[in-house]
Formats: sequence, C-alpha cells, structure tokens
Amino acid sequence: MPDLARTAAEMIGGMDPVLWQGAYRFFSTTDRAEAERLRVEAVASFEEEEGISLIVLAADDAADAMRRITLRVHSALDGVGLTAAVSGALARNGIACNMVAAFHHDHVFVPAARAEEAMEILRALQARGG
Repeated sequence: MPDLARTAAEMIGGMDPVLWQGAYRFFSTTDRAEAERLRVEAVASFEEEEGISLIVLAADDAADAMRRITLRVHSALDGVGLTAAVSGALARNGIACNMVAAFHHDHVFVPAARAEEAMEILRALQARGG
C-alpha cells in the first residue's frame, strides 16, 4: 500500500500552478440545444439533475468572473490530499475556489479579483510541500 502522506506531499510540491489569461464563468441550463451550442467553447461541462453545468469564457470585468489556475503536476485520479490542501490554503485566506479534476491535471477557478493573491498562496504551499 502506498504512503499516501508522501504521495500528497509529492503532488503538492510538484503542483507548479499556472494562471491562465482570460476569465470564465459557471453557467447552468436545462435547454439541451443551448448546452450543445455552448459546449463547443466550454472548457468543461457536467450533467446534473438540475441541468447541464458549463464553464464558459466570460468578460474580464463580469461580476462573476473567475480565473483558471492549472496545477501542472500530473495528479493521480486516486491521489489523496491535493484538492484538500489547495482548497484549504485558499479557504484559510478567504478565497473561494471551485476545483475541477480532469484526467491529467486539477484546475482551480478563483474570483478574478483575487487570482494573483491565490497564485501567491499556491506557490507558498508548493514551496512548503503541503
């Protein structure tokens, strides 16, 4: 059985966060035709009981604008601790985040106005290795 604490520390130490240009917003619709039209440009979508959620591009100055931070470590789908460490560090600093796990990387969406601050926090977390 792998040492999960060591695995988490390795993922955190190697997360290498990068802040993407542009802004995004979370959007939900029950209209399948609208969802299919938006999926072409969406960076992610998820079907929920209440509708189809999408993450789409937004105007940089939109009230609900989020910025995307990609953790460039190849996170394991069965890895333990990376999401908790990242969301916990941001929460301790009063920064809301939405985590999206994809096959190769985890992505963190934070309020656009606090994106640079979030990057500082994540770089410090990485330097500490957790």
